[in-house]
Amino acid sequence: MSTQQPIGSGFTAASTAAEVIEGIDLTGKTAIVTGGYSGLGKETVRAFLAAGAEVIVPARDTARASRQLAGIEGVVVYELDLLDPDSIDAFADRFLATGRPLHLLVNSAGIMATPLRRDARGFESQFATNHLGHFQLTTRLLPALRQAGGARVVALSSRGHRYSAVDFEDPNFEHREYGPYQAYGQSKTANVLFVVELDARERENGIRAFAVHPGSIMTNLAGGTDREVLRQGGFLDDDYAPIIDPSRGLKTPEQGAATQVWCATSPQLDGLGGLYCEDVDVATLHTGDLPDTDVLALTPGAFGVLPYAIDQDAARRLWKLSEEILHRP
Repeated sequence: MSTQQPIGSGFTAASTAAEVIEGIDLTGKTAIVTGGYSGLGKETVRAFLAAGAEVIVPARDTARASRQLAGIEGVVVYELDLLDPDSIDAFADRFLATGRPLHLLVNSAGIMATPLRRDARGFESQFATNHLGHFQLTTRLLPALRQAGGARVVALSSRGHRYSAVDFEDPNFEHREYGPYQAYGQSKTANVLFVVELDARERENGIRAFAVHPGSIMTNLAGGTDREVLRQGGFLDDDYAPIIDPSRGLKTPEQGAATQVWCATSPQLDGLGGLYCEDVDVATLHTGDLPDTDVLALTPGAFGVLPYAIDQDAARRLWKLSEEILHRP
């Protein structure tokens, strides 16, 4: 793993996706962006297309995704349901059958702090959607990523990883009380650990991986959260409008997408990987290593990454657990 410390990118918390990709040519490159029809994913798609990439957006509801992408030229929508392993396999098979290399994979789709729900397999929905679905998708696409001869995988994590480490004994809340933010935090920690192990396994094949905290952006991801809770937490003003203050991590979607676009494309990260990034730079290592129960309290400025989220032993353990859960070595 590369050193978890800032590299001095020259960008700031207020930088936008368009600014960080300026001057970068993605002509001839192929990108897949999950969640690419809304919020941060949509801004990422815009940036990639502007730089010349061909972009595929997987979506469970392809008609809805196509409507939301109307007017954006050059994007292609494929069917994919991250909670359905057969759907993931079908998507991967469809792409692999083209014989094309995959240069950029941005796993931007996700759900946040939902009530307890389980998929058809009995898996807790946040862990299943945010981690397991993307784990299966990425590993199935490895042949195309290797073929690129220099690919990047970016996982959308969150400062919310601070809410929980991965409970390896009970990841699906079968024997412990369910907490929406605890489950969200576990899934976001899993996103970081996945990147750590993916990078370690695949760097010799030219694949580098990064996890990202985009900032606090009031997209539809937070749509299930009570507005009064968000106001008291410092995310909405007294009129319940989003507060925009990048210095405190409160960003527009264009600013929020900047870090994932930078991780996917910037030559500043050549030779690096297995890192957690925020505010368009590599994040610092946080001084503490305990989950934070003060849920939804805004921490001004950069927060960093907790040590348990980049622990190499935990990353290997999560990879093995994910294979066992999915019965996919």
